[in-house]
Amino acid sequence: MTDVFNFCAGPAMLPKPVMERAQAEFLNWQGTGCSVMELSHRGSEFMALAAKAERDLRELMAIPDNYKVLFCHGGGRGQFSAVPLNLLPKGKSADYIVSGSWSRAAVEEAKKFGQINPIDVVVDVDGKQHVVDSQQWPLSNDAAYVHYCPNETVDGIEMFDIPNTRGIPLVADMSSMILSRQIDVSKFALIYAGAQKNIGPSGLTLVIVRDDLLGHQSAQTPVIMDYQTTAKYASMFNTPPTYAWYLASLVFEWLQALGGVSVIEQHNVDKAQLLYDYIDGSNFYQSKVSKVNRSRMNVPFYLPDDGLNDAFLQAAKSAGLLALKGHRSVGGMRASIYNAMPIEGVHALVAFMREFAARHQNQV
Repeated sequence: MTDVFNFCAGPAMLPKPVMERAQAEFLNWQGTGCSVMELSHRGSEFMALAAKAERDLRELMAIPDNYKVLFCHGGGRGQFSAVPLNLLPKGKSADYIVSGSWSRAAVEEAKKFGQINPIDVVVDVDGKQHVVDSQQWPLSNDAAYVHYCPNETVDGIEMFDIPNTRGIPLVADMSSMILSRQIDVSKFALIYAGAQKNIGPSGLTLVIVRDDLLGHQSAQTPVIMDYQTTAKYASMFNTPPTYAWYLASLVFEWLQALGGVSVIEQHNVDKAQLLYDYIDGSNFYQSKVSKVNRSRMNVPFYLPDDGLNDAFLQAAKSAGLLALKGHRSVGGMRASIYNAMPIEGVHALVAFMREFAARHQNQV
């Protein structure tokens, strides 16, 4: 079978060694005679798996002891609700940095639960989307928290500097960049991330929350979204997404075997540079994001004529390059090159793009 490279933005490809191990263990996990998905989440076997997964994640991200790690349901959109329900007291407001589609969606959901102050930070500079330096953001002096999305999956915009919120709790939606590069967890009050990009399959959501933020939930907070309850019961107040948790644990082990987040970060730098360098050197393809804000995970690019889009996608699929269609809200193409995408996949994409451009240059 010809190699297939899946550039889907999420659910995204998983590392091949993880998939192969899950396949081998599917019917008989660790000699139990059962699939891990059939085991009780409160049984000793799964409890040991869950404890090891948390230890591995803490090691990979250097998570301080005064943070809880929660394995939750609901995806990133669930956290759009959970964050204000747990962190936004009545009579207070929260600052929301708007840098693209997902941060904008977070604002709309949070407005249902309290006063939200949206702050647009993307400007046009010479036809490119550029994020205003965080030192110039007009943050409130008394906000309950500041929420932002370091990597906008749809727009291909990434912010690499951690904003200084002057002591106000910083909340980050890291769904599409968690574990892709090293971060200082201690600079955040809360981090959340849907699993389906760099952690595992859809259905699982990670929340990393500082201890002092627990216990401030509103009375209307559904128990499934209550951080304090989830922490008290070690993410097992109800039945968690156990198989997704298991697959995440295999991804954590895979990252550790590679050498940790610092090693995968360099792989990601190399992959992104390879693709952006080709786009910049081409007179056929275009990036619409400024160089300092280009995402390493999601690379939108545009052909010179939208009329070529369907031909590009059809030819790419025939070449084993899947899910390159851009999000419907922005059009064009998008290559998502998360941790699991090998550099061979990016080389294959660049070779295809070069060949496609050569064949269609005279049509534009």
